[in-house]
Amino acid sequence: MIQLFDASSGALIGQITEAQLQFLITHLEEESADDQDYYINRDTLDLFQANGAEPALLELLRTAMGEREETEIRWSRG
Repeated sequence: MIQLFDASSGALIGQITEAQLQFLITHLEEESADDQDYYINRDTLDLFQANGAEPALLELLRTAMGEREETEIRWSRG
């Protein structure tokens, strides 16, 4: 099980699949091989949609962002 968290508050965003995690890893910049934090914004979500992200992943990320224009997320295997 892979869990996504709001990096600033530590709040659980939800659970994602291995395929969804691979999508994030492929499409987001990592600072190191063991980096588990990602910055996302509205443009990122539009790019994800254009690149075929699963609708469930997009919805989860949109919900996590709420009214914010940007946020930082992190993942963890539970």
